[in-house]
Amino acid sequence: MGAAGYAPQMNSIAFGLAALLSLPFIPVAAPAAETAPLWPEGEGGEGASAVTLTLHRPAEGEANGCAVVICPGGGYGMCVMSYEGNEVGEWFAARGVTAFVLKYRVAPHRHPLPGDDVREAVRHVRAGAEGYGVDPARIGVMGFSAGGHLAATAATMFETDAQRPDFSILAYPVISMREGVTHAGSRRNLLGDPAPEALVAALSADERVTPRTPPAFVFQTDGDKAVPAENALRYVAALRRAGVACEFHLFQEGGHGVGLGRHEGSAKWPGLLEDWLRRGGFLGGAG
Repeated sequence: MGAAGYAPQMNSIAFGLAALLSLPFIPVAAPAAETAPLWPEGEGGEGASAVTLTLHRPAEGEANGCAVVICPGGGYGMCVMSYEGNEVGEWFAARGVTAFVLKYRVAPHRHPLPGDDVREAVRHVRAGAEGYGVDPARIGVMGFSAGGHLAATAATMFETDAQRPDFSILAYPVISMREGVTHAGSRRNLLGDPAPEALVAALSADERVTPRTPPAFVFQTDGDKAVPAENALRYVAALRRAGVACEFHLFQEGGHGVGLGRHEGSAKWPGLLEDWLRRGGFLGGAG
């Protein structure tokens, strides 16, 4: 075939490529979130039937083996399932992390029920690691505000290795139950009023840190008037005394409840978290 004979074929190929390139790019969508009860029927005690885990899976082929249990805030009186819950789960799933948003028990339910919920959630994810497609050695816990307190207790009050998270992420967390430091509403909803002194000490997470406490990423804003920065500072100091790896960011601006970046002054923290997770090897490799 002469050169002229190739011309129609080349034109056809060029036309086909141009048509293909003109098609809009459609990213692979993550599966829809799935919500299921955490506790088997008849287990977990009073109110356990209302406790749920909402699963956010990465898109097919995008999972990196890391998982995180997310505890929304709400002062132990409610769970803020939007910007401190499912929006965060979607953020993690977009980065290959399998996320589980925990709707735990709140007032009128008190200690130890919320702690039972988060410990069971970590155990549940680890027990089902193969089915969820996650690495049982890369399961973390995250919490905002009062949910940060719950996550910190998961990191310091686990009862078995199966319940122990491999890392923790604490966002403007309540840490101490001590007067003058704590968030009064969270303390009242969790421990009652008056709070028994023994429980005040036992539920102050900074006083429960040991060398077995997992590494932590902690962020706080100095402008937070609801949960004083002293909470985060006490926890970070306790981690340092125990020799536990920690990264801490205190932003000058921003109040309470900033979520993933609802205030410009602290909007960079999610990127800093992603970098910390990557450097720590939790996203599948350091560096």
